[in-house]
Amino acid sequence: MGLIQFESFFLIPKSKNPKSKNPFLPLYMNFLAHLYLSGPPSEIMVGNFIADSVRTSMLERFSPDVRKGIGLHREIDTFTDNHPVVLQSKERLRVRYHKYAPVIVDVFYDHFLAVQWKEYSPIALSAWSRDTYSFLSGYLNLFPPRSLQFYGYMTGNDILTAYASTEGIRRVMRGMSHRASFNSGMETCVEELQEHYEAFNGEFTAFFPDLQSHCAQFLNSGFISS
Repeated sequence: MGLIQFESFFLIPKSKNPKSKNPFLPLYMNFLAHLYLSGPPSEIMVGNFIADSVRTSMLERFSPDVRKGIGLHREIDTFTDNHPVVLQSKERLRVRYHKYAPVIVDVFYDHFLAVQWKEYSPIALSAWSRDTYSFLSGYLNLFPPRSLQFYGYMTGNDILTAYASTEGIRRVMRGMSHRASFNSGMETCVEELQEHYEAFNGEFTAFFPDLQSHCAQFLNSGFISS
């Protein structure tokens, strides 16, 4: 998909909420971390991917493992949003990017996961990404409309590998800035990443093992979203 198509995904009515309920806007941007933390391909991964599009009233239509994945997604979000190291990363961006700082941190952390991928998986990121796209494609009949949009956006732009480069991040954030409620400047966030690269890298490295442990505990529990 070319750059014009890439950015057109975000050329939608503006919203005052960076995590708007607009059906064509991803509510989270750390696709790579969410999918990786689901473990091997399974219905848990499916639930994790579609979670932000699923209302409580819809849960009963899904299998226990899909519902567990939905719960995992919410656990990841809650744990991440409240972790003191992540809060440090957000504060570094807060003055310049205000309420969009959390969105940018999500993308930065996925960047470091992609860059350090060999430390987390024996499978090359490109191969893992292709396998993940292929696996999820077998469950498209379960996806709510918004999740189908996310899936098309993610696969069409190979988002799972795009974050490994600063140019990939720049394209994503340029698109996000088009639908911000004011001049967010998100398209310039790569400058912040480059200026504070070691600080963000150190924070990701300190945070991610904690998140992995939390997710492992959750997956070993008997919790199922209801």
